[in-house]
Amino acid sequence: MPDTFDFPQDLLDAQQELHQVQADLHALYEQLPWSAEPLAGHGADFWRPGLRADSPGYSAEEKAEVAALRARQLDLVVTVSCHDYWAACPGGVVAARSALKHAHETANAVG
Repeated sequence: MPDTFDFPQDLLDAQQELHQVQADLHALYEQLPWSAEPLAGHGADFWRPGLRADSPGYSAEEKAEVAALRARQLDLVVTVSCHDYWAACPGGVVAARSALKHAHETANAVG
């Protein structure tokens, strides 16, 4: 089984963009209210240890931004997982897929 894989550049680019879109989506969620729709908060009790303030819900712009990032994420997941490279992958798809997920780390360490 090879230690390195010769991934095509378009696959590497799609995987790198997928990482970026996922990071952008995570950062956006961190800034948004805890509920997408207006919802009453709650006090602490025995099964919910923390207090949660009322959520105003997402604005139309926030909903559109989340939807756009999620749609792009889905497109990239399909692009990566259905790429022609996987049909004749040397060394096994599982090892190669794992290597692809970390290819940007290797490239950053080398470059």
